Amino acid sequence: MTKTIIHTEQAPKALGPYSQAVKANGFIYTSGQLGIDPATGELKAGAVSQAEQAFRNLRAVLEEGGSSLENLVKVTVFFKDLADFAAVNDVYASFFENDFPARSAFQVAKLPLDAAIEIEAVALA
Repeated sequence: MTKTIIHTEQAPKALGPYSQAVKANGFIYTSGQLGIDPATGELKAGAVSQAEQAFRNLRAVLEEGGSSLENLVKVTVFFKDLADFAAVNDVYASFFENDFPARSAFQVAKLPLDAAIEIEAVALA
């Protein structure tokens, strides 16, 4: 088995000692993506803007690894507040044309940078 580290400047740099994603055994495993604008390094304001940016970041990481959002098989969305679920769900749906990936969603006590959402995923490579 080979393992390839994926890194792109089109997504924010990791906030700690981890990779943006790892490709192994025909899959790409992404680290959690926050709604950080890679151009400014700033966290977008609000759950909807953060979700839009997190998906743009996720798309950039997947494309760097030779994949795409269409190849996602599993997505996990972490919420600071599940009251944002419906609004983020609309953003989520806008990034897919059909055949949605499997998904889990959780409310957590706190996210890095006090973000409203974080999204991690597994995709076919």
